[in-house]
Amino acid sequence: MTAIINFDHVNKKYGKQDIIKDLSFSINQGEFITILGASGSGKTTTLKMINGLEKPNGGKISVLGQDLSQSNLVNLRRQIGYVVQSIGLFPHMTVGENIAVTPKLLKWDKKKIQDRVSQLLDLVNLDQDFASRYPGQLSGGQQQRVGVARALAADPDLLLFDEPFSALDAITKQDLQKAVKKLHQQLPDKTFFFVTHDINEALFLGDRVMVLNNGQIEQFAQPEEIVKHPQTSYVKRLLETVTQNLALWEDFDA
Repeated sequence: MTAIINFDHVNKKYGKQDIIKDLSFSINQGEFITILGASGSGKTTTLKMINGLEKPNGGKISVLGQDLSQSNLVNLRRQIGYVVQSIGLFPHMTVGENIAVTPKLLKWDKKKIQDRVSQLLDLVNLDQDFASRYPGQLSGGQQQRVGVARALAADPDLLLFDEPFSALDAITKQDLQKAVKKLHQQLPDKTFFFVTHDINEALFLGDRVMVLNNGQIEQFAQPEEIVKHPQTSYVKRLLETVTQNLALWEDFDA
C-alpha cells in the first residue's frame, strides 16, 4: 500500500490554544476516509494542513510523497481536488467553464478540456446541456455535483471534502452521499478525505472513520469496528446520537 497522507506527531496552535495535539496517522492510496468531530475538534484544521493552507507548529506532514515543509504548495494544490460547503462556483462562468478552471491553468488544449468536461458531467450524472448553464440556474444539489466535477477536472490523486453537504436538505444530502460513494467505487485509485460532523454520513461513506476530539484521535477504524467496539466514552456518546438506520451503509447497492 502507498501512503498518500502521513502525519507524524503533528501539533497546531492558534495563539496559546492547542488545536491539534501530537496527531499521527497514515492514509493509503484509494481509501475513502471520513473525519468526524464536533465544531472545534480540529477536523477542518487537519484538512487545511493537508494542502498547506495551515502550517503545523510541530511534526511532519507528507502528502503525495512530498514533505510539505519542502514542497512548492502551488504545484501541490493543483494535484489535489477540493470540495467545500459553499461550493464556490464562479457565477459569471458557465458550468463547463467552472469545471475547466484548473485544466486551463495547466494549459491543456481546448479539445482535451472539452472532452474532460463532457466526461465529468457524465460521471456526476448531469446532462451534457448543463455545460452551457450558469450556477444560478442550478439547484443546490446540482451545484454541488458541479463542484465535485471541478475538483476532479485535472485528474488528481487526492480529493478533500470539507463538509460539502451540510447546508443541503436531507433528501438532496442523501442522494449526494450515495453519488459520492458510487463515484469512489468507480475511481478506486483516488483517495477521498471527507470532513463531516454527521456520524451517519461518516459511517456510510468511510472505508475508515477517524473520530477527532479536542485535536486528538479517539478512534480510527472501519465503520463496523466503531459501531461494535467503540474505544472511548466519547465515541460511545457519538453512537448514541445515531437516528438513522445503520442498514443504510450495510445495504448500499453499488
